[in-house]
Amino acid sequence: MRIGILLNEGRGPDALTRLTDEVATAAADGFASAWLPHIFGLDALTALAVAGSRVPGIELGPAVVPTYPRHPAALAQQARTTALALGPNRLTLGIGLSHKIVIENMFGLDYDRPARHMREYLEVLTPLLAGQPASFQGETLSANVALSTPAEGEIPVLLAALGPHMLKLAGRATAGTILWMTGPTTIADHIAPLISEAAATANRPAPRIVCNLPICVTDDPAPAREAAGKAFAVYNTLPSYRAMMDREGASGPADLAVIGTEDQVAAQLATISASGATDFVASVYTRDDTRTRKFLSDYASDTKS
Repeated sequence: MRIGILLNEGRGPDALTRLTDEVATAAADGFASAWLPHIFGLDALTALAVAGSRVPGIELGPAVVPTYPRHPAALAQQARTTALALGPNRLTLGIGLSHKIVIENMFGLDYDRPARHMREYLEVLTPLLAGQPASFQGETLSANVALSTPAEGEIPVLLAALGPHMLKLAGRATAGTILWMTGPTTIADHIAPLISEAAATANRPAPRIVCNLPICVTDDPAPAREAAGKAFAVYNTLPSYRAMMDREGASGPADLAVIGTEDQVAAQLATISASGATDFVASVYTRDDTRTRKFLSDYASDTKS
């Protein structure tokens, strides 16, 4: 299981400088990948183009770009430009539907027929990412376009997928899935079987399953778990994540956080790996947590050896 880290969404006029430093630290610490949230702060692809162009080697990706506000041709153009800045085979494009409350209440768009929207979105996005023209007439979107943006290596797509329809789509049409607030029991019993079967049926390679969870190495788990519950409380209110917590038997995000001593956290990561996850992306949520960072760096080095 490859170990990655979730980057911080920077704020202020020096946000890109601090992000570049953070990417450099992640690379120096031996992480296989680093992922930048795309919410309401930095545009993740633009920010990664800037930071990643100054730091070689490490895989980078947005986690994840919402599809509804962007035509797939526009996203393909931006992703190919970012890949050009990073160099060959460094960018992995994480995309997702976002949530109805965001798309309708905040953006004022229609969160209609999400599974069909994503199927049709990939019909346009996939060929354009590969440097081919896209000609498609769908029920939710259409395109007849070719891009002249230079292509720099492959740009694999990871689809944020939790429900059966989306997992099957991810398996047959993308490189895999990137998860959030989804524990090992749910990965083993729900995520991995559905996406793997769909990939096999479509004669595609075994999919990546990227597990992304909060983590804290500590001798005092109670306050760390309480802090996780407060920091991630909003995910209790989003139906797709709440459904995954219910599958896991978790009362809330605090129950899904990976918390404990070095040995206890290593055991939890081993369980996540055994569940079928190919990658673990660590969300270090306590400030200046050098102990957790050191553990993760050592663990990432051990998994490479």
